[in-house]
Amino acid sequence: MAVAIKLSDKLVSDAKLYAKAEHRTPPKQIEHWARLGKIAEENPDLPLEFIRELMLSHEEAKQGKLEPYTFG
Repeated sequence: MAVAIKLSDKLVSDAKLYAKAEHRTPPKQIEHWARLGKIAEENPDLPLEFIRELMLSHEEAKQGKLEPYTFG
């Protein structure tokens, strides 16, 4: 369900810059930041880079891009 909300001009401007660099739309960039922030708040002991890698690996798993791990 889409909902219209008011955001600061600064946030939207920053989102446009990052969105262009990351090949996202500004709304998708803001959603990305929101997901990162939510995960970070729910898991305060996890470093941001670990959260990013976790999100990437989750997407890779959804797309079937998994490789078996061999111990030893």
